[in-house]
Amino acid sequence: MRVFSLPALFFTALCVSFHPALADPSPVVVELYTSQGCSSCPPADDVLAQLAEREDVLPLAYHVDYWDYIGWKDDFADPAYTNRQRGYAHVAGRNMIYTPQMIVMGREDVVGADTMKLSEAMSDYIGHKPRMKLSLSRQGDTLTVSLPATPDPEGSALRVQLVRYTPMQRVAIKRGELAGHTQDYANVVQSHEEIAEWDGMTPLNLTVSLPGNLPAAVLVQEWPYGQILAAERVE
Repeated sequence: MRVFSLPALFFTALCVSFHPALADPSPVVVELYTSQGCSSCPPADDVLAQLAEREDVLPLAYHVDYWDYIGWKDDFADPAYTNRQRGYAHVAGRNMIYTPQMIVMGREDVVGADTMKLSEAMSDYIGHKPRMKLSLSRQGDTLTVSLPATPDPEGSALRVQLVRYTPMQRVAIKRGELAGHTQDYANVVQSHEEIAEWDGMTPLNLTVSLPGNLPAAVLVQEWPYGQILAAERVE
């Protein structure tokens, strides 16, 4: 069994480098594309778990399905998450996808658990106000999403997306490259759906059903697969 350890300096570097500069900053969205069947993924999974302890970061683990064939089926995986990763690759002009990959705010591509690159990528967003004010209000099983008109929408099509995730799940992997390894997975995405198309020129107010107790987050993203302009979570 391979043993994976997290670089000791990583979280020290994060804590020293990132101090919110403005009130009410938007959380920095870090998407991790990972798999239980990927032998090089546990260090990145561990990094994401540490990021999940921060209020100013919204880490989301998207488990892909293209490693399922090698002996262990990832029960968190969804072809839709693989397609999302492919969408980012297409927009960036890349002809391949891989795990583990981190994408920061829909723009910055970081290989695996390269903590120095991740720190650099996040530093442009930590503590900064979002491009637009996203407001969420939950009453029971109903979520209200509000966005004011954007003075300069720059002609981009925008997608408002709802993500539900499990905060922590421990998995004992019995087969495949990680056979015998037990891994804690943080903020495992259970569903990701588009709830509105928006041009940004008029205010947007909508309600969506939010059953159950899973945490949720709303992302506002330039489309196709562009920058995330605003994000908020609701517990």
